[in-house]
Amino acid sequence: MKAIDQLVHFLEELGIPDGAISLALRHCEQTPNFLAMTLWQYGLVTLDQLAQIFDWLETV
Repeated sequence: MKAIDQLVHFLEELGIPDGAISLALRHCEQTPNFLAMTLWQYGLVTLDQLAQIFDWLETV
């Protein structure tokens, strides 16, 4: 499983709506490393969720 697919699965587990994930993926097609920041920038995740995403990314 690709890393981006694993991240999307984790985001779904956090309860991030599919539409929000799709929007963020469209906005960072060229740089998927910015997916978490894009979600936060558009107000689609909270700071707590962003911290959880970064913690998860450190373990992958």
